[in-house]
Amino acid sequence: MFNWYRELTKRERNTFWGCFAGWAVDAMDAQLFSFVLPVLIAAWGLSTAQAGYLATATLLSAAVGGWACGYLADRFGRVRVMQFTILWFSVFTFIAGFTQNFEQLIIVRVLQGLGFGGEWAAGAVLMGEIIRPAHRGKAVGSVQSGFGVGWSVAAILAGVVLAHVPADYAWRTLLMIGVLPGFLVLYLRRTIEEPELYQQTRAAQKASGHTPGMGAIFGPDMLKVTILASLLAFGVIGVGGAIVNWLPTFMKTVRQLSPSASGYYVFLVTGGSFFGFLASAYLSDILGRRRTFQLFLVCSWVVTIAYMFLPLSGWGLILMGVPFGFFTIGNYAALGPFFTELFPTAVRGSGQSFAYNFGKAAGAIAVSCIGILAQWITLAEAIGLIALLGYSVAIIATLLLPETKGINLTPGFGQAGDEPDRSVAAVDQAAPGRL
Repeated sequence: MFNWYRELTKRERNTFWGCFAGWAVDAMDAQLFSFVLPVLIAAWGLSTAQAGYLATATLLSAAVGGWACGYLADRFGRVRVMQFTILWFSVFTFIAGFTQNFEQLIIVRVLQGLGFGGEWAAGAVLMGEIIRPAHRGKAVGSVQSGFGVGWSVAAILAGVVLAHVPADYAWRTLLMIGVLPGFLVLYLRRTIEEPELYQQTRAAQKASGHTPGMGAIFGPDMLKVTILASLLAFGVIGVGGAIVNWLPTFMKTVRQLSPSASGYYVFLVTGGSFFGFLASAYLSDILGRRRTFQLFLVCSWVVTIAYMFLPLSGWGLILMGVPFGFFTIGNYAALGPFFTELFPTAVRGSGQSFAYNFGKAAGAIAVSCIGILAQWITLAEAIGLIALLGYSVAIIATLLLPETKGINLTPGFGQAGDEPDRSVAAVDQAAPGRL
């Protein structure tokens, strides 16, 4: 099963584990807040709408920061930007533990979010450009299983801290722990190098004097792919993230579980998501990117509806939680290789991060919509309605996007080599001035 890993070079393995760790700590810091949210609702008397605004503010700023960081990764390097974003979100997760009211917290959450979107963008592009085509889906997808690991760590920390630290300080302690991932940067600085593909592209751009701007991904040759990739990201990341954000609150208010019990329970869901990441990663190299998404999206909607509306309790909840995490979160894994292959090297960071973070921004709106709808209908009905909409949009996007499994990546717009860029949305080489 892991023969492909043994075939990786030392450089590929170092990049694999560096990006895996980066994705895991990103997920850990992001998910810590989902466990803090029910506590804040009770402690500060927040409405469901205000709770939604806190999550929305972070996701929207993550979308802006992610797109900007993707562009910076095209200009200054994938590794440098990944290091910077990890430091950034670690520091602001720590600062969030000192906030005293809703207004202060939402400002810190906005600043914190700027780093979340950028880390994935830089790391996914880095992995996609380092790993050979035959193993790209498995490797990039397996790296994204780090989300399940980070989420699991957050669940364990939440269960321990919320159960054993006095209530007034528990949530602050939990957020302050979020500064620890910043030390990962010390590892990244020593072991990870920039991809040769990127270095060749930058050298060619400097020699030609043509550097694409942030608007290059909206040019006539790439606009269709940019839009469809963004809609796919909405269905996969946005809807999945919105459901995950409300899951602890759902468990507390609907299933009547304590915050600590919810934390342990969500840990079981993350186990399912971990294996879902691995499964979708492998299937994307076997079935192809599009068919894998279609399979997981259909199953995600069915499982979500069953999870929200069946009268489950005890072992029933636990057993249903495994397929819930497997499909709803596991389908993230194929996004990295697919987006890497859809955009050419010169604008891969910009294109990939825009699509991904559009999904996050749309997901931010979905989070608030669930909170607002929950004031008129049940929380389960609100989650189910948003899930149906998002997953349907994503399925349509997969039907309109091309299959990219096994495609070879080449530098820039073709200036650095004899072959043109064979990625699907290659930019018109004859008119670089339009960029």
